[in-house]
Amino acid sequence: MKTKAVRLYSGNDLRLEEFDLPTMKNDEILAEVITDSLCMSTFKAVKQGVLHNKVPDDIKKNPIIIGHEFCGNILAVGKKWAAEFQPGDKFVIQPNIGAKNCYAPGYSYQLIGGDATKIIIQNQIMENGSLLHYNGKTYFEGSLIEPLSCVIGAFNANYHLEKMYSHKHVMGIKENGNMTILGATGPMGFLAIDLALHGPKKPKLLVITGRTQEKLDLAEKLYPKDEAKKQGVDLYYINTKDSGNTKETIQKIIGNFVEFNDVFVFAPDEKLVQQAETLLSYDGCLNFFAGPTNHAFSPKINFYNVHYKATHIVGTSGGNTNDMKEAISLIESQCINVAKIVSHVLGLNDVAQTTIHLSELNGGKKIAYTNKKFPLTQLSDFDTANDNFRKILSQIIKKNNNFWSFESEQYFIEHAPDI
Repeated sequence: MKTKAVRLYSGNDLRLEEFDLPTMKNDEILAEVITDSLCMSTFKAVKQGVLHNKVPDDIKKNPIIIGHEFCGNILAVGKKWAAEFQPGDKFVIQPNIGAKNCYAPGYSYQLIGGDATKIIIQNQIMENGSLLHYNGKTYFEGSLIEPLSCVIGAFNANYHLEKMYSHKHVMGIKENGNMTILGATGPMGFLAIDLALHGPKKPKLLVITGRTQEKLDLAEKLYPKDEAKKQGVDLYYINTKDSGNTKETIQKIIGNFVEFNDVFVFAPDEKLVQQAETLLSYDGCLNFFAGPTNHAFSPKINFYNVHYKATHIVGTSGGNTNDMKEAISLIESQCINVAKIVSHVLGLNDVAQTTIHLSELNGGKKIAYTNKKFPLTQLSDFDTANDNFRKILSQIIKKNNNFWSFESEQYFIEHAPDI
């Protein structure tokens, strides 16, 4: 069976190619990918090539398929897994599949990745419990389960003392505590705001910072303060662009002295990490969420506070399978509205160039429909189109509060040209 896929040969060398998949084995599963959400982690892997710890050294001879935020349908099931999976099942994959070398779909393998029309899912993924059933209505929301699970994993990784001087830890963010998310004006930051407002544990105070007012305004539009109030959360959006001291800026605007139980850093900036540490309360937890490309990233941390204020420093790189299951539940139940972070759609033909230039592109998540041929298009740009296909899509998008939706996805799948 033939597949079309975007494959990585070396740093920034991505190629859309058609090739034959081998015959599926009895312990494997054949699947069709419908959507893949393009991720900055993929951009980093593509930029670094074999220098990335998840990319094999032999990709020039054995190129890997990129993309790890994908959703699709199972086409055929090997005998070993026939009791657990059926053709027609909708699926998502947890990329952290338990490989000792940290290899993962979308970074490391020749036959599985999100930016492909058809893939073979190897036995290890099922053995690790990383192939998950998904019963949501849309495929694009399925592709956003993995990024949401990364944020859930970060929230779950934070910890606090059961009580003062105790050596027992309570995992997760401090319920009804003070939380700030620094640099939270990208799509992952938006997911973090949504989770803080609608997840199982909520802070009482939530402060969101950024350096671009336009992005902060968009965040406030998507997650307004009135909605936060209904959830019992006091929400502030603060621009720190001209601030020499984040702590002083926050305290000046809030109007009183405040320290934070949970501080998340969503931008890989050493100065920001240093300032984040100064915001911590006694038993506060700093979570460095942003993934740097610099292997020597080494901000100064006040270990006097680690010793005397019992502050904690953690970092997470992706979520685990339980985080993924929690994300599936939150999306299927519509507790979290991930449609808010979708800004562009595209076909497989435009994945390579979009991925290479992802850091330069504005907006939120870019959803690739892997069986389609379509240029990268911002949702708002459908409004200026002349052809009937785009005009109808524009009307559907407007009808759904300018968000991508089940209706727009169905129309796109039915009418966009196949690749």
